[in-house]
Amino acid sequence: MQRFATIEGWVFDLDNTLYPASQNLFAQIDKRMTAFIGEALAVERDEAYRLQKQFLGEYGTTLAGLMNKHGLPPGPFLDFVHDIDVSVLAPDPNLSEALAALPGKKFIFTNGTVAHAERVMGQLGVDAHFEDIFDIVAGDYLPKPNPEIYPAMLARFGLEAENTAFFEDMARNLTPAHQLGMTTILVAESGNDSLEVMSMPLEYREQDDTHIHHKTDNLADFLKTVTQSL
Repeated sequence: MQRFATIEGWVFDLDNTLYPASQNLFAQIDKRMTAFIGEALAVERDEAYRLQKQFLGEYGTTLAGLMNKHGLPPGPFLDFVHDIDVSVLAPDPNLSEALAALPGKKFIFTNGTVAHAERVMGQLGVDAHFEDIFDIVAGDYLPKPNPEIYPAMLARFGLEAENTAFFEDMARNLTPAHQLGMTTILVAESGNDSLEVMSMPLEYREQDDTHIHHKTDNLADFLKTVTQSL
């Protein structure tokens, strides 16, 4: 835990990071992305799902693939896929307590939207702990793991990479953070990678974990351990 002694900023991904993937909130988004592609590109469900995962692997998000390959505007897609029931998430007082005890400023860095992030954070009961959100719109629709947006995120939050810790459920999204000098933490129930990544074609999955400093399957407990070590 020595790496955390100099951390001043704590940056968290949103979906499948602040809450466990097993709570299945993202499954709603996943299904709506498939439905949107099927309608927009006039393809059957199986083909829509295949394209969805190909775009995710190739471009970082399904949206980026639709924009780059088919010239679709982002607004209708983002509105449609985030029209979900966040009540499936249970409030997490344990996580709220862990965030409150963690010294320094906390931020959200997501490939989703501010509105979606605010709904999720509010449902979890952790919104009061975060200073700001860097979303897909702030990144000019360039998603993680595009290396261009990580310096932009740091600048927006007023952070230096060497004094920043970044928590993610997708291992490949940690690579640019590590290259900049951030402390990286993979948050995944499997201890290896997110279920979302495992659904992508094999060639797009991260095979190397040398850019990951820590792994945890319980974010709140990990944060409490970090705080106790400081």
